[in-house]
Amino acid sequence: MTSSHRRRLLGAAAAIPFAGVAFGQDLPLTPACGPQVALTPRQTEGPYYTPNTPQRSSLVEPRSKAERLVLAGRVVDAHCRAVAKALLDFWHCDENGEYDNAGYRYRGHLYTDAAGRFRLETIFPAIYPGRARHIHVKVQAPGRRILTTQLYFPGDARDSLWRKELEVVMEQRPQGRLAAFQFIVDA
Repeated sequence: MTSSHRRRLLGAAAAIPFAGVAFGQDLPLTPACGPQVALTPRQTEGPYYTPNTPQRSSLVEPRSKAERLVLAGRVVDAHCRAVAKALLDFWHCDENGEYDNAGYRYRGHLYTDAAGRFRLETIFPAIYPGRARHIHVKVQAPGRRILTTQLYFPGDARDSLWRKELEVVMEQRPQGRLAAFQFIVDA
């Protein structure tokens, strides 16, 4: 991790309440907005999407002993303006690399706040056979087209779907992992 990424991640940590500790700065713009901004790339939904997930900001299962992950960030448009009330629908495999196809384990949706921010508590997903470790997400600005994509973790480029521009910034903490990402959508 470069020192620039580390500084930006530490700034992200300052904005996210994690394990009962409140911090106070803004998240980094990862990826950054700017004159030649690119929208967040689309990726396949995969075979395990389930609609009508419950609205919740924590996907942690009551008896899970898996390492915790807090994923936080923002949804902005191509001009870096916050997208309030954007829908984010997340799903990923469990600590054994398996998807729940009968219920809603490690599945749920939430909405961004007025500043376009979101915060999801979950687990660090296991490696799914044949794939890089990832989290699926659908992002929809109010009244706009749905962006379906996947988020990846640093140092895990083990398949042909993995893309650097979809990699979260992440840091290991005593309480678990802290990750940050900014979705740039057509709003």
